[in-house]
Amino acid sequence: MHRLAAPLVVSGLAALACGAPPRGTPAPAAARRDIALALDRYFSSQFVADDPGGAVLVMKHDRVVFARGYGLADLKTREPASTHTLFNVASVTKPFVASAILLLQEQGKLSVKDNLLTYFPAFKNKDIAARVRLEHLLTHTSGLPDLRNVRDDFAFYLTAKDAENWFPITQADALDFEPGSQFAYSNPAFDGLALIIEQVSGMTWQNFVRERIFLPAGMTTSTITNGPHPEAGVAHGYLKDNGEWAEADYGELPTFAAAGNGGVWSSVEELARFELALQRGTFLKPATTADARTIKTFPNWTSATPPEVGYAWFILQGPDGLRSIGHTGHQGGFTANYATLPDKGIFFVTLSNSPRDIDAFAAEIRKELELASWLD
Repeated sequence: MHRLAAPLVVSGLAALACGAPPRGTPAPAAARRDIALALDRYFSSQFVADDPGGAVLVMKHDRVVFARGYGLADLKTREPASTHTLFNVASVTKPFVASAILLLQEQGKLSVKDNLLTYFPAFKNKDIAARVRLEHLLTHTSGLPDLRNVRDDFAFYLTAKDAENWFPITQADALDFEPGSQFAYSNPAFDGLALIIEQVSGMTWQNFVRERIFLPAGMTTSTITNGPHPEAGVAHGYLKDNGEWAEADYGELPTFAAAGNGGVWSSVEELARFELALQRGTFLKPATTADARTIKTFPNWTSATPPEVGYAWFILQGPDGLRSIGHTGHQGGFTANYATLPDKGIFFVTLSNSPRDIDAFAAEIRKELELASWLD
């Protein structure tokens, strides 16, 4: 169920974390108020009250310094968007899939060095399957071509789940480039990883993530598409069509059913819990998360562009010189941005159910943090 918009400022994470969290270094109260008021003015100008909306959360160490929802989660019911609203997080799903793979590796049940032939012996070209490893899928460096016929087989891909989206990839006759040598963003790679989680764990990957990641992190309302769209309790996505908002999510657009690359539905509050769980070693060892959030390089790298991806995480240098780790997402009418500035103890997330300029959102948040001297 959705709830009313959260207060402008939340003083601590008692509502976010399981039990009483250790208290981080609090920001001065005046700075918290200044950031909250400035960000509220900005985001109020970005979301019209009767239009599709969004939610924003900014956290310093373990304290929420700003959290609020704007606009509507559902245009039919007029349900307001809040910090509890479940949005489709699109490609922010990928770090959850990667975390599940790494959890299975910690348990000794697989290795990121395993090749695809281990899990998909029916691969058409056995040589290709033997050359591509899980670490290549996790870093978008596999070289596997995306052979899905989404545009011409629109109706099929409205309901095609992970297996149906991955199967065309297994029919590749050739690679686009040698694994590990270049970057090429791949959605179906994470459908394949989701299927590997199922093979190794013996349960649906959705249930594995719920039991081993969501629940330990305190993400009690988050869910993952598994065929049908969640029937209630989630925002709907919208796109403009001839000047009017039209629903654009599961059932209207293809590949929403392909959950491994974009099937997680969560709220800004529960994504903050996920980040805290990663930082605290709740379900993954801290060393595992640190390794996942380190740029991966391969000895045969040939691209002129340096690598910038860990295991699903993008590690970027901001214009202010600060390292940022996170992931963005766009799917149908949904947009998402999940970012942490680890050197400053900052985390922020924006979710919306209509197309938004998430780069501008991030720049505004960073500007306000800098004005508050939190990025010094």
